[in-house]
Amino acid sequence: MQILVTGMGRFGSHLARTLARAGHEVIIVDASENAIQRVAEDVDTAIEGDATNAAVLAQAGAADVDLAIVAMANVEASVLITTHLKTLGVPQVFAKASSEVHRKILELVGADRVVFPERDMAVRVTQNISTPGLLDYLELLPNIGITEINGSAFVGQSLANLNLRADYGINVLVIKRGQELLVMPELTEHIQEEDVLIIIGRDQQITKLQNVKKASS
Repeated sequence: MQILVTGMGRFGSHLARTLARAGHEVIIVDASENAIQRVAEDVDTAIEGDATNAAVLAQAGAADVDLAIVAMANVEASVLITTHLKTLGVPQVFAKASSEVHRKILELVGADRVVFPERDMAVRVTQNISTPGLLDYLELLPNIGITEINGSAFVGQSLANLNLRADYGINVLVIKRGQELLVMPELTEHIQEEDVLIIIGRDQQITKLQNVKKASS
């Protein structure tokens, strides 16, 4: 599947890398040279440019992609980009929203699916926090999912030491620590007792990680 991702913040960059590791052809667009450079080596095509400009999206080949994901939270920018993408004929446009009003506007201009990454993760963790081990699973795209795992096997280790990205192609999106949510945690963050990790990755790699956890427990 050919997928365009606009906005290389933490959410967009994690998503782009995970999609690329899953075998999809990923094109990224961001106005920031630094943001592009951080992700460029992990995807097929990286374009530095303002995605609110329809010409930049056209140059990126938006008219030919199977799916576009608008990963920025800025209301005006995401609405404008979504409008351009639908005008260019993108069959499926997923967009990130920061509020219900934002969601409604995105839907009005043609977004096929609107997501609230931070809010949805918080709700899912709250609903499932009492369940040990593999808490819940959400399929995002074929072969890619978000899963919640108990971090007890990793207590005392930093995310950098765990090296989940290099070893499994898995990214940690959120650490649930009591009533606190650490969204897109830094690699220097150490896992504590009773932490719950929200991870994104390929189905096969998630299963592999779960099996390793079972073997070490």
